[in-house]
Amino acid sequence: MKIKKQYTSEELREMTRQIRRDVVKMLMISKSGHSGGPLGLAEVFTCLYFDILNIDPEKPRWEERDYLFVSAGHLCPVWYAALARRGYIPMQELATLRKINGRLQGHPAPAHTHGVPGIELASGALGQGLSVAVGCAIGLRLSGRPNQVYALLGDGELDEGQIWEAVMTGAHHKTDNLIAIVDRNHCQIDNRTENVMALEPLAEKWKSFNWDVLECDGNDIDDFTSTVRKARQLRGKPKVIIARTYMGRGVSFMEDDYRWHGVPPSEEQGRQALRELHPTKFGDFITFEWENEEAPVIKQDASK
Repeated sequence: MKIKKQYTSEELREMTRQIRRDVVKMLMISKSGHSGGPLGLAEVFTCLYFDILNIDPEKPRWEERDYLFVSAGHLCPVWYAALARRGYIPMQELATLRKINGRLQGHPAPAHTHGVPGIELASGALGQGLSVAVGCAIGLRLSGRPNQVYALLGDGELDEGQIWEAVMTGAHHKTDNLIAIVDRNHCQIDNRTENVMALEPLAEKWKSFNWDVLECDGNDIDDFTSTVRKARQLRGKPKVIIARTYMGRGVSFMEDDYRWHGVPPSEEQGRQALRELHPTKFGDFITFEWENEEAPVIKQDASK
C-alpha cells in the first residue's frame, strides 16, 4: 500500500521542524532523555515516514510493509514523534515519554511487549540492530518476499564488534534488500567520535567489506531522499548510506555539541529552543501556558 498523501519538499521541511518541536516538548515534560541525536535525525525520520517507507499505519503488521530497525534505541523521541505524526499512536501520548507504565519508554519496544505499533524490535543495546536487520533481509528473500529492510545506526555504535560481524554476514549473503543508514554526526556520549575511536576512512571500511556505499547530507531533505532512491536501485550487494548530520540540528546552543547526547533541555533552554523552531501548520501536541503569553521571537528557515 502506497502512502496516500504526497508531500512536497517544503511540506517535508515544515514537518521536520514540527517533529523537532515535538522532541523538545517531550523532553521538557519528561525532564529526561536524549536531545542531540533525535534533533539531528528529524529530516531522516520525516523522509522515511512521509516519503520513503511502504507502510500502512492502520495495519502495522501488514505483510508487505518495509521494515525499519533503529539500532540506537535511545534516539526514540524522534521516532515516537514521527510515528505519532504518521498516525501509529495518538498525538497526546507524546506527553508520556519515559513515564512509568507508559508505552513510550526511554528505549523502544514493539506493541506485542509493552511498546507501540510500528516498532519491530526492542532496541538500545548498541550494536545489535544491524544483525537483526541482516537476518530479516535473509528471511524475506528466502520467503520470496519483496519487502525492503532499513537499519539506522549511530556512528558511535560502529565501535561495537558485532556491527562488523553483521556487515560481513550481509555481504556474504548478498542482502541487496537491505539499506543501512549511518547517522554520521561525529558525536557520541562522552566526546567526538574520532577522539573516542577513529572511524575514518569510514566509507572505505564499508567498501572493503563488499557493501555499496553512498554518502549524503542527512539534514537535507532532497539529498537524503534521492540518495535512498539511488540505493534502492542497486543490486547484488547490501547498501549503506553515510548520512552526515549535526547533533542538535535546529537549536543553536545544542548544534554539533556532543554534550547534548543524553540530557534534556531545562525549562529556559526548552523555551529558547522552541522560539528558534517557530510553529508550523501541523500544530503542537501540547501548548504550554507561557506560549500563550509570548510570540515567537526568532523565525528560522524551515529546513532546520
